[in-house]
Order: sequence, then structure tokens, then C-alpha cells
Amino acid sequence: MSHAHDNSAASPIARAFVEARRAGRALGTYPGAPPESLDAAYAVQDDAVAAWPDRIAGWKLGRINPPHDTVFGAGRLAGPIFSRNVWAAGLTPTRFGVIDGGFAAVEAEYVLELGEAAPDRGDWTAEAVAPLVSRVFTGVEIAGSPFAGINDHGPAVTASDFGNNAGLILGDEIDNWRERLSDLACSMTIDDVVVGRGGAASIPGGPLDSLAFLLNLLHRRGRRLEAGQLVSTGAATGVHDIRAGQSAWADFGPDGRIGCLAVPATGAII
Repeated sequence: MSHAHDNSAASPIARAFVEARRAGRALGTYPGAPPESLDAAYAVQDDAVAAWPDRIAGWKLGRINPPHDTVFGAGRLAGPIFSRNVWAAGLTPTRFGVIDGGFAAVEAEYVLELGEAAPDRGDWTAEAVAPLVSRVFTGVEIAGSPFAGINDHGPAVTASDFGNNAGLILGDEIDNWRERLSDLACSMTIDDVVVGRGGAASIPGGPLDSLAFLLNLLHRRGRRLEAGQLVSTGAATGVHDIRAGQSAWADFGPDGRIGCLAVPATGAII
């Protein structure tokens, strides 16, 4: 399929990120003038999506912390998750690639699955999106970028490189999620040290508010969310840096555990 994706028309920034990701090669600096707005960042992201040889299986959401949320006019940012980078959690830790000299982190997440294509509108609320969700899963987002400073220069830089996403490990389905969602809790451990605790309530407005934000954003970008797509709703315990050779476990209590192992990237695995 890759022959159908021509990145020659992409912006230089998008092309640099796509080529670095496909080669598993770090970028020492941001490859161009950083975007000054989220709209400019999403234009770069759209170019990179068009040049990436895979289909979008879903989207990740990340929090924009103060004061950036006021400056950039948004409390969240979004990035695509590609189908070859969605892995089903198993009994043994899921391996994922880390670019030497790049950025990598693990995040415990609650993942929503859409049961139907979302009607195209721009006024979604947390209450209105709830009927669209068919299932909720535990998950671990693998954050990753060829640029080690992806999170150090504001949310527009983060958003421009696929929102700093490098994959999603999908865990167990959460039973009775509609009744339990606000009370769900989890923790993250790296190399046997607990590095974060939290839950669905740690996500501003909750996971359904994340979905509403995404739908409104995609509406403005001329995109939509399809049935079966996944939405990773935001870091429930924080963003936890990880290096090749380290292992992590996300513990969701009665809803199961997800293990993963960071390994050196070898070419186009993210």
C-alpha cells in the first residue's frame, strides 16, 4: 500500500517527521519553524497523515496544561493512531520500539470504541456523545516521537508530530462502564516502581468530555469519527518517560493489567 502514499507534496516539517519515523531515526532539532497555532500544527499533522502508509484506527487525546491552554485556546490536543500500531494486550508484555535519541513514554488510558459513525456537527457535549460509545477498554498509549523535545516547546509542536503518538495497547473490555466510569482507578509501574496513580476522574471532564472535544475538533478539520474507531481519552496517571530495556505495567484493578516492554526501534515500526 505504501506506493499510494506520496509525501513529496507534504510540508517539509511533515516530510521530515514521516521519514524519521519510518527509518526509526532521531531528529536532533525541530525540522523547521515551529507552528505558532494549533491550526497550523494540525495542517502539518494532516500532511503527515496523508503521507503515512497506513489507515487511522483511532485518535489519542492529550492534555494542554496552563498557561498553554489559555494561550492556544484549547485544553486538549489530538493525534492519529494507526492500525498497525494497535496491539492487543496478552499475558506477556507487549514489545514496542523506542527511537534512540527520540522521545518515548507510557500512559494508562481509558479507550472508547465508537459503535456508530458520529454525525457531523460541532456542538458535542459529554452527555451527547455517550450513546455513540459501544464499548470501553483499558489501554496503554505509547507516546513517541523522533524529536526528544516534542513536549518541551508547547502544544503546537506536540500536535504537529501525530500528537506524539506511537501506538496503543488495548486491554480488557470494562464491564458496566456506564455505571462505573467516574470511579475507575489505575496505577502505572516502571521497572517495579510505581510512577503514577489516578483514574478516569483524573481526566479533565472525564473520558466522555475527551470524546466530545475530539468530535468538535474533527468537525472543524473536515474529518469524522467512524464506527469501530478507538479514542484514547488521555493520561489517567500522567505521562511517564521510558527508555529501551525498561518494562511497564498499567494496573486497572478488577479490570486487568497491561504489560509492555520498550525495545530499540528497528526501522518503520512506529
